[in-house]
Amino acid sequence: MSKAAVLAIVCLVCCACRRDMQDQPRYRPLARSTFFLDGRSARPIPAGAIAVDDPVQETPELTGLSGGEFLATLPVPVTEAMMLRGRQRFDIFCAPCHGRLGDGQGMIARRGFLAPMNLQSDRVRNAPPGYVFAVITNGYGAMGKYSDQIETADRWAIVAYIRALQLSQGATLADVPPEQRGALEKTP
Repeated sequence: MSKAAVLAIVCLVCCACRRDMQDQPRYRPLARSTFFLDGRSARPIPAGAIAVDDPVQETPELTGLSGGEFLATLPVPVTEAMMLRGRQRFDIFCAPCHGRLGDGQGMIARRGFLAPMNLQSDRVRNAPPGYVFAVITNGYGAMGKYSDQIETADRWAIVAYIRALQLSQGATLADVPPEQRGALEKTP
């Protein structure tokens, strides 16, 4: 056999004998190991850890439902800070599709994509806040779910802000308190 043939066989044998990640040593659950000083093959679960598959208590604040019906009122008090937060979150997450006024004329519609729901429509105005919250949470139609992106408190803040947008777009001078009408009538 020539030196070249021997060299080829040695290279082939050496290259064929490799250990990749699929060949790592593994342990059965609760098996003994010499890797850790306590002899365990796995580390104990840290205190306060929450398992991914633990059931979440479904409260009305988390689902927008109570007794199978959508909540007719917001389950949290509406404050000025909440409204400001709702506006901020609405502008970030909702306005690109629904528009800053909630009229469905956001950038998505302007770019020729499927027009989103007009939040000023009677259908949405008459829908209970729990329904609007559930749509934000779980998605509906072409709208994806936002429960992974927007915290629960922020979703309720967005619902409150949507209600304020609806009030502002349908407001008349008669809706303004009499003592403040004079200031509005003087404005050009």
